[in-house]
Amino acid sequence: MSHFLFPTEYYTSTYAIDFAHYYRLGYRGILFDIDNTLVKHNAMSDARSRTLLEILRRMGFSICFVSNNKEPRVADFVNELKVEGLPDPVYVYKAGKPKKWGYLYGIHKMNTRKATTLFVGDQLFTDILGANNAGIHSILVQPIDKKEEIQIVLKRILERPIIRLYRIKHPIKG
Repeated sequence: MSHFLFPTEYYTSTYAIDFAHYYRLGYRGILFDIDNTLVKHNAMSDARSRTLLEILRRMGFSICFVSNNKEPRVADFVNELKVEGLPDPVYVYKAGKPKKWGYLYGIHKMNTRKATTLFVGDQLFTDILGANNAGIHSILVQPIDKKEEIQIVLKRILERPIIRLYRIKHPIKG
């Protein structure tokens, strides 16, 4: 059962991932969680996230944000990322993670395939479980900020032994 909670890979940060490596391997789409994956919880995009996403789009990646948040939060975040001359990023709000439909809908919106799409997120029980259920290469990242809502703090306590078990055979990258 625990293998469904294990990410394909685990990185210290979204910003430590060598996305050019994945592009060379044939990946063309990236599904991102937003909060504590790209920015602090409920924060708008910052220079670091905007730079990364612009680089990825110029590299040739399609990008979609898959979030359990309501549309105003996700739309506001995405609207700050529009760059003239580059395709607009797309999003799925109220995605119902860990259900797989939000991931599959994101893939559809990007016009990619499961085999050529990565997912990057910071939570095992929503992000990684959902990506694994959808059959997508899942990348877990350490959360950006320790300050989180109580329900997420409680999930983090339950995540710890699973991450320890995973790390016995899989080192953290970055």
